[in-house]
This record gives sequence, C-alpha cells and structure tokens, in this order.
Amino acid sequence: MDLFSWVRRSQSKKSISKSTKPDQPNQQQQCQEELLGVTQQLIDHVKSFTLDTFKNFPLQDDDEASYDVEAATTSGSVRKDLSDWQEQHALLVLSRVKELAHLRFKLCPGYLKENQFWRIYFMLVKSQVAEYELHAIRLGKLKSMAMENQETSDTSSYEVEMAETKQAAHLAPSTT
Repeated sequence: MDLFSWVRRSQSKKSISKSTKPDQPNQQQQCQEELLGVTQQLIDHVKSFTLDTFKNFPLQDDDEASYDVEAATTSGSVRKDLSDWQEQHALLVLSRVKELAHLRFKLCPGYLKENQFWRIYFMLVKSQVAEYELHAIRLGKLKSMAMENQETSDTSSYEVEMAETKQAAHLAPSTT
C-alpha cells in the first residue's frame, strides 16, 4: 500500500465518523427538547418577547408575600422555587433562545426579581408548555410507583425467603 492510498483511506474514515457521530447527540438533544416542550413554535413565540412584555405584565403582589427572599439558586442561576421540570425547561430555553437570556440579563435584578421573571415567562408560555409539564408529572408519578412496587416486591421476596428458612429450621429434626 502506498502513502497516497493510506492518506485517502484515513481521510474517508474520518469523514464517515464525522458524519455519523453528530447525529447521535443531536437525536438525544431533540428528545430532551421534546420532553421539555422546547419546540420551534415556542422558540418563535419567546423571540417575540420584549422588555415591555415583562415590564407591563400585571403581577399580583399576594404571591410575592409568601416568597422566601433568600431562596437559593442553582448553578445555572435559575431559582429553586421552580419545579424540576420548569428548571430544566428554563435552562434549555435560555441556552436555545439568546434573546430571552438577554432580556433576563437586562431585567434581573434591576427591574424584576428572578422569581417574578420566571413566573411571568411561564404565564406567557403556559398554553404551549402545559401539556409537556403535565406529561412530565405523569411520567414522574409512574416512575415513583414503579420504584415503590419494585421495593415492595423485593422486600416481600426477602420476607418469604426468611420465613421459609425459619420454618425449615423449626421443622428440621434435631440431630442431638
């Protein structure tokens, strides 16, 4: 084999591996986006938000009175008063829609508190993400029920084995 054919083969192997590898993370990313409700329609809707959209949004102060001012933030600076699904959605939408990240930077904390920003955001997109959040809640409940059933069945199988062992020990004739 000459040097030219070796270079050609190595280049073709690299191009094949480059063309197959990006699809795998892309499919995983698309699946995560679907579960979190980050669709192209939502992205287009969020891109239409302006500073005035948030500044002019009517918020009731009743909810604010019960809010703990010292609530911790996560590593991604998303408030912990959000549900797990909302937190993941917020982080993903911030990474996908730079316009929203810029709005958040301009509004928080000077004009709005972090929790107010996210309350307004989720009220604005409620009709588009409600079904995804409900689906995530249902999946979470199913997973917890499956875990409980598995723990119960594991425990009961151990209890049956222990009972059988104790019964066999009591029924066995003594050899003394």
